[in-house]
Amino acid sequence: MKKDFGVQPYLFPMPTYMIGTYNEDGTVDVMMMAWGGICAEDMVALNLEAAHKTVANLKARGAFTLAVPGTDTLEASDFMGIASANNMADKFERTGLHAVKSSRVDAPVIEEYPLTLECTVERMEDEPYGLRVLGRIVNVMADEKVLDEKGKIDSGKLGTFLFDQMRNGYYAVGEKIGQAWKSGAGLMKK
Repeated sequence: MKKDFGVQPYLFPMPTYMIGTYNEDGTVDVMMMAWGGICAEDMVALNLEAAHKTVANLKARGAFTLAVPGTDTLEASDFMGIASANNMADKFERTGLHAVKSSRVDAPVIEEYPLTLECTVERMEDEPYGLRVLGRIVNVMADEKVLDEKGKIDSGKLGTFLFDQMRNGYYAVGEKIGQAWKSGAGLMKK
């Protein structure tokens, strides 16, 4: 038997991503978000509330980075989802994380995050459900520590975590349990 919960944003897993932008004075702003992801080979979609400082930065700069945080940065990453740069000018500085300017887009790259997508803002759409930002991926950067012996990104080495909307928790990710497009291939023969 199943229990009804009505309309809720209950889908698991939800990613945790960090949006990096520059404020109007050139200081770094980073915001944690979970409502977004890949929407095409070279595109990401972010669903944001228009009141975020990050949204003003996206409009002004036309660029951002989208990083995957590791569990080693959980405290700082969660803080950047709690604190608002609208009310706390030193939000990023409080984390102790370090940023460098991207060479491809007008946005910061956070050195402690193992995987970063450098993106340009392609479109911002005001929708009844909020603001949808479509970004074009112009480059992907990965720390060497998350590469395998062939130089490819090993997601098991990212040490990332997911968000559980139902219980407001974070869960570590890492164990590979199957191979995409192969684990179910045996059923094709039936």
